[in-house]
Amino acid sequence: MLIREATTEDWPAIWPFFHRIVTEGETFTYPVDLTEDQGREWWLLAEPMRTVVAVDDAGTVLGTAKMNRNHMGNGSHIASASYMVDPAHSGQGVGRALCAYTVEWARAAGYRAMQFNAVVETNEYAVKLYRSLGFQVIGTLPEGFRHPRLGYVGLHIMHLAL
Repeated sequence: MLIREATTEDWPAIWPFFHRIVTEGETFTYPVDLTEDQGREWWLLAEPMRTVVAVDDAGTVLGTAKMNRNHMGNGSHIASASYMVDPAHSGQGVGRALCAYTVEWARAAGYRAMQFNAVVETNEYAVKLYRSLGFQVIGTLPEGFRHPRLGYVGLHIMHLAL
C-alpha cells in the first residue's frame, strides 16, 4: 500500500465510498444529503492542510484521509484528521496506515497534539484503532450524535499528545 497526495483526479474513485459512508449516517457528522461538489470541497483540502489517498499496487484507491489544524489562532498548534476507508477494503489495515500517517504528518509539521472532535462512540472500530495508537477519550458529549439505527449516542473527543 502506498499513501500519496490526493489529487482532483482521485475524486471519482473517492466519491462512491465517501457518499456511501456519509449517506449511511453512522460515523460522520456531515449532512446525509451532502452533494458531490460539497463533499469534494470539504474533503480535498488546500495546503497547508493535506488530503491523501491509500492505493494498492494497481493504483486502486483503498481509502483517504484529510489533515488540518483543529483550530485557528492561539489554538492552531493542535492538529486534526478524518479518515474514510472504502468498505470493500476494510479490515486490511488501511485505516491504521492512514491514521499512523496523519500522526507522523502532525509531528513533522510541529503540532503539539492531535484532537478528534466527534468520534461516534458506537464506531467501535475507530475508537479501538485510535486507542491502539495512543489516543485517549478526554470527554464525551452525551447524545451528541443521532445515529440512524441506535438513536442518540455520545460523541467522543479524543486526544493524543505529540
